[in-house]
Amino acid sequence: MEKYKFQAKSEDGLLEKALEELKVTEEDVITNLYEEKGGLFSGKKYILEVVKLSDVAAVGKEILIELLNGLNISTNVETKVRDSQIKYEIFSQNNSVLIGKKGHILDSIQNYVRQAVYNAVGLYVNILVDVENYKEKQNYFLEKKVKKIARDVTLSKIDVKLDPMNSYERKIVHSALQGFKYIKTESEGEEPNRCVVIKYVEKSE
Repeated sequence: MEKYKFQAKSEDGLLEKALEELKVTEEDVITNLYEEKGGLFSGKKYILEVVKLSDVAAVGKEILIELLNGLNISTNVETKVRDSQIKYEIFSQNNSVLIGKKGHILDSIQNYVRQAVYNAVGLYVNILVDVENYKEKQNYFLEKKVKKIARDVTLSKIDVKLDPMNSYERKIVHSALQGFKYIKTESEGEEPNRCVVIKYVEKSE
């Protein structure tokens, strides 16, 4: 996997130059911009590292398949790259084994792939691993549940603390309730017991 580097004395226009040269859009790449101090007779310069998401997706798929083969589970993995996110959809005869209780095994697989890709690329990548749309379905039911709770909080004006959730689930809750006029959400507590509190406010903030 190739990591492209571009440099200039100013960061202005550096990204546009890289995108034009690589013939890609900003959604197709992962970037890391940093400043490098110059020597006694040279000024500082800006370095932009660029990696194509398609290349990262291929590496991540190899890592995931190697992991699944190590578990002696026969699967088919489909890859989708959209909105700066890489999604791996696993199709298998052992869905319950891959998902685990409350999705814990699936979360562990996703975290492993994320960390392995980070080690390979050196950049954070938004990666989602799912088993035949299990997470998508869970997200739908979670959104439906918290919206009902938010409506109850609006009527009762009594705050509700939800059960502990991982960061991905908390993000879904915060996003789902953004449009509620008299509701705000806050995350409280420490991992792994961090949770979301749905609070009533007199007016939207």
